[in-house]
Amino acid sequence: MSMRIRKGKAKTNPTAPKERINRQIDVSQVRLISETGKQVGVVSIGQALRDADEAKMDLVEISPNAKPPVCKIMDFGSYYYQKERKLRDSRKKQHIVQTKEIKFGPNTEEHDYKFKLHNSMKFLKQNHKVKYTVRFRGRQLAHKDLGYKLLERVEEDMKMFVDVDSKVRAEGRTVFMIVSPKKNLEKVLEENPDKEI
Repeated sequence: MSMRIRKGKAKTNPTAPKERINRQIDVSQVRLISETGKQVGVVSIGQALRDADEAKMDLVEISPNAKPPVCKIMDFGSYYYQKERKLRDSRKKQHIVQTKEIKFGPNTEEHDYKFKLHNSMKFLKQNHKVKYTVRFRGRQLAHKDLGYKLLERVEEDMKMFVDVDSKVRAEGRTVFMIVSPKKNLEKVLEENPDKEI
């Protein structure tokens, strides 16, 4: 019976510490900073490790590219926890902008048109970009001008709320346009609560 071997990338922990600590530091001399933040100066690695042991803390290489590398005596667990926490907090504050797509046909009815524009406003309020697309099937391809007219109408109807990132253009069987919300969209919506889309 043959054994099947699965090939693939090895899973690694992306948040593993990048700093070398204690016996991982393999240089003869380091520039040492004490646990109080005082500059001790250039000492041998053995001396630095002894000082860290006496303080019941870790020796952490904080600047590996310096000559000699800079090491600090600190509680590595606490330092690493604080570093990870800052990273998590910064990720929470990030807003990932997505591009949402709204599809039309070349003969979209008026009610459907308004409904789709109303839906696109929801995406714009969430600070996403919107790609308006007109897709042609079969013989409709002979009438691409209908797609251009429809998207020009969208641009005119939405000009108060959006900035056009990519003007109307054709690609294969589609005509499309990409817009992003205006920087002051919330203010515009407050000033024009009754504006019909």
